[in-house]
Formats: sequence, C-alpha cells, structure tokens
Amino acid sequence: MYINKRVRAGQGLFWLCLALLWLGACQHEDGAELDDYAFRQPTNFPEPTYTFDNNPTTKAGFELGRTLFFDPILSVDNTISCGSCHIQSLAFADVPLHPVSIGVHGRAGIRNAPGLANMAFLPEFFWDGGVTHLDFVPLNAVEAVFEMDETIENVIQKLNAHTEYPQRFREAFGVESVTTPFFLHALSQFMNRMISDQSKYDQYLAGEAQLTGEEAKGMALFEEKCATCHSGILFTDHSYRNNGISTDFPDLGRALITSFDGDIGKFKVPSLRNVGVTPPYMHNAKFDSLEEVLAHYASGVQESPSLDASLKQNEQLGIAMTEEEQAAIVAFLETLTDYEFLSDPLFRRSN
Repeated sequence: MYINKRVRAGQGLFWLCLALLWLGACQHEDGAELDDYAFRQPTNFPEPTYTFDNNPTTKAGFELGRTLFFDPILSVDNTISCGSCHIQSLAFADVPLHPVSIGVHGRAGIRNAPGLANMAFLPEFFWDGGVTHLDFVPLNAVEAVFEMDETIENVIQKLNAHTEYPQRFREAFGVESVTTPFFLHALSQFMNRMISDQSKYDQYLAGEAQLTGEEAKGMALFEEKCATCHSGILFTDHSYRNNGISTDFPDLGRALITSFDGDIGKFKVPSLRNVGVTPPYMHNAKFDSLEEVLAHYASGVQESPSLDASLKQNEQLGIAMTEEEQAAIVAFLETLTDYEFLSDPLFRRSN
C-alpha cells in the first residue's frame, strides 16, 4: 500500500511537471502566454465597435501587426514607422519635442499625434473623425505626404519582396501573398489589443486602491465641471466640439468631413486616459501642460460662431474654477495614467 501511494505520488508529480513544461512552451519570448494575445474586454467598458467576426486577434496576427507597426518599410524612404510618432512610454503619443508629427524628409504635419489606447471601442478616428473603421486608419499615415508619403501599392510590393513577411502572412492568415486587407488586419490586431484599464482610478473603482483627499476632490470637481464632454469609462462622449482655443481656424476640423459651416473649429473630444503623459494638448498642441489646459477653460475661452454651448453659460465664457479647484482636477487626471500599459512588454518592438 505504501509503495502504491509513492508510485501514484510520483506519477502525479510527473504529470504536474509535464503540464508546467507545456505551459512554458506556450509562453512567448517576452513572457506572454497565448491568452495574452486575445482581445480582452474589460467588464466595465462598452461593447467594442470593431468587427472582430472577420478579424479575430491571434498570436501570429498580433505579432505580425506589432512588427509592421515598428517597421519603417511602410514609408517611402524607409525612415518612418508608426512607432516613430506613437511612443509606448507616452501612451503611444508623440514626444513633446514634436508638437505636430514629423514625417519623412523632416516634414511637419498639421496636427498633434494623439495617444493610442482602447481603439476597439471608438466609433471614429482622427481629430476630425474622417475614418470610421480602425482597419483604414493606417492608410492615412502611409499615404500622407507629411507622414510616410508612400502608396499602399508600393508598401504591398515591398512586403511581398521581403525575405520574411510573405511567410509570416501565410502563418497568420493562410494567404499565399501579402494583400492590402490582411496588411490592415494585422495592424488592427496589434492596435485592438492596446487595452488601457489598469490606472489608479481603475484600481479605485475595483476597491483595490484609495484616492488621496486631493484626488477625490478633483474627481468630484471633474464630474461636476468636465464630464459633460469627457464622460463614461473612456472619458469621452465621442462628440466634436469647439472648445474656444481660437477665433479663427485655418484647420477647419470636423467641417472638412461634413462640409457644414457649423462644424468649423470643432474637433473630437479625446479620451483622457493616460492624459498625464501625453503633452502637448489640443489638436494644434497649443498647451504644454494640464495646468495650462485648465487655466484655458477657467479664463481663456474665446468666442467664435461654433463655440460649444457648454462654454457659454449666462453670458459667461468658460468654466468657473478657482486655481485650487484646477489643481485638484489635475491631481485626479493624473490617476488616469496606466503604468502597466506604458511598460507592458507585449507592446514593445520585438526586433
């Protein structure tokens, strides 16, 4: 009986070790397991807008998209990648040194590059909402003369002539050659996986962290004074508004898409997740700090025909806030930084 018990114990240990070895084999070189590549739906987030039915996220597709994201082969002179203007440690926004994006040949763009996170839940993209599906977002960067200045046809030719990409597309999608739809699907798989929901604020909601007195005060003030536009768990209502940063608009904003004069000067209300690490702010990078942003809303709003009605109440421009209240709101906004997201090895360049 004693011997049999020892045999059974030894067998159990054998199978346990075998299972652990198998799990190790399922891990990626950066420590990620297979499940880490699947799209993850946070329980308190809205339903995704992305069409996962025809492009589910897989390990091979995600890793292919990640390689493409950081590969300057997408630009005309092989110098600029998506990752050149979207830096992980800055929530995939650009460095403050670049108020607007810098593309090939040092050409300056026209708008501040926004951060990238939670894109699977967004109905529209870019400051003017000119693209309504994530798959088509990279086309703008590839073909814009002040970004990559390439054609999608040339990109596909370069990828098909590459020593590794055709095989990787075959492994990810079962296709014999690289085509535009699968090129875009790969990039979407990488970007869709960029979920940011582990900030101090999220931990507070889960009962795993406490806000300081200043942060709690700021949260209450934010809900009173800012949540009309920056609403919900994503901190945006996805609308387009003129927030009074100018009286004239060489960049027409939403009106470029709608051709409606009432939309001149209106730009997308951005998500405020990770806002503490994404200066400068506004589509034209007008403000260098969150303190400047709050000061603008308190005393710097400028009148124009399309100024948002919420910024003109009782014949008063802006949002009434003392300097102390502004500081408290900034303290709360800092709790929206997701440091796990900023340092997650899953999103780092792999080669």
